[in-house]
This record gives sequence, structure tokens and C-alpha cells, in this order.
Amino acid sequence: MKIIAAKFTLEANEHVPMFCDLENTALSFGQEALSHMQLGEVIDRSDLELIPVLCADAGCSGVMRKGAYDYLKQRILKAVQAQLPQLDGIYLHLHGASFVEEIGSGEQDLVRAIRELTGPYLPIAVACDPHGNLTREYVENTTFIRSYRQAPHTDIAQTVQRTFQTLIDQIQQPQGGRPIYRKLPLILGGEQSVSADEPVRSINQFMDELEKDPRILSCSWHVGYLRHDCPEAGCGIVVIPASRQDQAYAETVADQLAAYVWDKRHEFHYTGTTASPEQALEMALSFDGKPVFITDSGDNVTSGAMGANTFILRQALKCEANPKKFLFAAIQDPAACARLADCPVGQSLSLRVGMGLDEYSEPVDLTVTVLHHGRQAGTAMYGEEGDYGPIVTVHIQGTQIDLAITDNNHSFVEERQIQACGVSWDDYDVIVVKQGYIHPEMKVKGKLCVMSLTGGATPQDTRLIPFKRILRPMYPIDEI
Repeated sequence: MKIIAAKFTLEANEHVPMFCDLENTALSFGQEALSHMQLGEVIDRSDLELIPVLCADAGCSGVMRKGAYDYLKQRILKAVQAQLPQLDGIYLHLHGASFVEEIGSGEQDLVRAIRELTGPYLPIAVACDPHGNLTREYVENTTFIRSYRQAPHTDIAQTVQRTFQTLIDQIQQPQGGRPIYRKLPLILGGEQSVSADEPVRSINQFMDELEKDPRILSCSWHVGYLRHDCPEAGCGIVVIPASRQDQAYAETVADQLAAYVWDKRHEFHYTGTTASPEQALEMALSFDGKPVFITDSGDNVTSGAMGANTFILRQALKCEANPKKFLFAAIQDPAACARLADCPVGQSLSLRVGMGLDEYSEPVDLTVTVLHHGRQAGTAMYGEEGDYGPIVTVHIQGTQIDLAITDNNHSFVEERQIQACGVSWDDYDVIVVKQGYIHPEMKVKGKLCVMSLTGGATPQDTRLIPFKRILRPMYPIDEI
């Protein structure tokens, strides 16, 4: 059995002043690409010839340049075309939130183009992020599509391995059941859909119960993505019957699952504590215990923001006689990072930090001492590996503040990432990170975690985002 495998992931935010090009994409090919797909032992079969085409991980960034996407697309299409006479199936690991200039959704364009080559029946399986947008055509162009259950996404490996195994099963014993899609007029941010909290916990449990029925192969709930304005935006559900004979029954299950999610629309909320920027900082300063994690939610790099905002840093610098020790992990400023590259540990210098893109990223003039030079090697989330560039950690003289500076918008959500800054999180009272919801290790570690409702590219109030192209009415923008 011959299967092609490819991975393309991008969470594109159109509200940042940057584009995503090939130079912003972690690219690998062949066996190296396979090492980033987390397929585990499911591919260890003597009857399987696996052809890994590429892994293109663009992370969280801006809109992708058309030329960059065309390059990735053509690499995949040429591989499909070359292998088509002997090909038994195609496995794709996609995100769902990409956005390409002049095209729109890259995932939907890619799967459509593959179908044009293969015809309607060759098995195509897709593992994807729940924070991605769907359309009926996209879903129905797949044979099997399944999103991760957990947010934060601690079940990526489990999901991709299940998807790949299902593809093998569909090749060996085709049953003919087709994916069923339902769109919901409900638009949510990932910060309102943490799986350890309600109502997502109950939605996941409900889907688990539905899947106990042998007539149902898979159920998925897709939260959607709201950081670019597009007609596809909004929640969706996918139900896949076990066989062609179960198709009608699966239609009723899809209606049942859609109604279950819709009836919980008033229950979605931000997990944990949220506060205005002024209140969040005051809470951190007055809290008796450490560490306190403050999430700079308007500059959430896990949703495509640049991580360049200096807003909370400027807040902290204005606090007179601050007794708390702060770590900022991290602020993106390529110019500052490059200037620090040749400065040895212990050197003091004047440094301007802040890219000056808008009011939130205004530059700040500082006198700093270099504490550590490091690399963001092995600092990807959820078990993935990779080198995401330099980190320089500095101490701001005359303050209790240490600052990690990077040349990209990579997120810091785990202890090993803090260690890559050359420091221990046990040494700080307050740690400021560029996230929306707090991630699992930090949630366990933090004595207090608070989402600061800052401004920027990832505002948390959906009603403040000027959507023009989405389905209307749409809850909670419109009362339905």
C-alpha cells in the first residue's frame, strides 16, 4: 500500500503588519519532514510504502504570500501526480486557519486541487486543528477529517495517529461512508473554548459517547478561526458514518451534535481570571505568592499576533518602588535582538526595544545588562522539536525586570522554553507571556494566572472585530 504524507500548518492573522513567506516557514522534506509529523508506530508496517513530501510549519503569522503557498502546493501536487497510478491514499496534516493572498483558505484550495487530480474516490485523510474554518466542499473533498479534541492541543500525536490508522483501514476495507458537515452561526475565539472547562468539556464527552455507537466512525467539533475576515468563519461539526449503510443515521447524529453545541452558546466564556490591563497588573503586584502569570491577550502569538507589544512592559516600568521581580517572555524585536547578538554576557548598553508598529509596540529606551544568549531550540509546543532562532535575555538596570528578546513571534508556554532563556521561573514573582488562555504547565505552576485584556492584533471581545464577510446573523455579534 502506497500513501503520500504532507504537513502544512499556518494560523494567519490579517491584523498584523507582516506577511508570511517561505523564509518564515520551517520547511523540511522527505524523511526529515516525516520526523515532524508525530505519526509514531502507526507507520511501522511492512506492507506500507510511505512517501513524505514536505512539512511546512509556518506557525502563527500573517497572511501568506501567494508565491510561497504556490511553491508548497505545487510540491505536493507534483508528488501526487507522479505517484498517482500506484497511489492508495493521501494523508494531510493541516491547520484550517491559513489565509493566502488572492486565494483565501490555503487548506481548502489545496484539497480541492488534489481532488481534481485524484477524482472523487481516492481516500484522503486530514488531521487538523479545531481552531480552523470549514466549508461543505472542503469537508466533502476528504474521506476522513478529524480535529484535535483538546485545547491547549495536548492530543496532537493521538489525533494524527488515529487519522493515519483510519486512512489505512479505509484503504484496506472501504466502507463508503462520507463526512457530514453542519455549519453553526456561532463565532468564538480559542480563549473561550478551553477543553478543561465547560462547556467544551461536556461537548467532548458528548462526542465520545456518540462515537461509542459502532455506526459512527468519528465526530469533530471545529471552533473556527476569527483572526481574518472570511465567509468560512464560524463553528462547524463533522460526523463520519462507519459505512455507507449508516449515512442516514449519521445525518441525524450530525443534527443532534449541532443542536447540542448551539444550545450551549451562552455558556462559552474566558477560562480563569480576566481583568483590564490596570487591574491585572495591580492584582499581580498585590498578590502574596509566586509566580503570577499575566497573559498579554491582545498580543497573543499563538493566534498570529507579532509578540512585539511593549504595553505591559511600559506599565511595569511606571510602577515606582516595585518590589516584585518580573520576567517578560518574550518580546519580538529583530533589530534589538541583532544588536545584542555580539554583546557578551555581563555587558551593559543602551538599548531601544519596541518595533514602533502601532501604539501598543511603542519603543522604550532602556539601559540593560546582558544575562544570557540562547536558542529557541526544542522550544516548540506539544512535543514538537525545532530551532526557532536566538533569544537574548537582559536585565533592565534600576528595575526588578528581566526581558527575553527574540527575532520572531514564537510563543513561550512551557517550562523548558523559560529555561531556554537561561533563567528559572522559580526566581520570579511575575511572568508576562504572550498568550490568550494559559497553557497546562503554567496553569499548574502559577499561584495566580490572569488574562490582561490588552489591545492589539488579537482582541478578546469578538463584538469589537469589524467583520464584513462572515455569515450573518452570527452569535454573539448578533443576538439570535
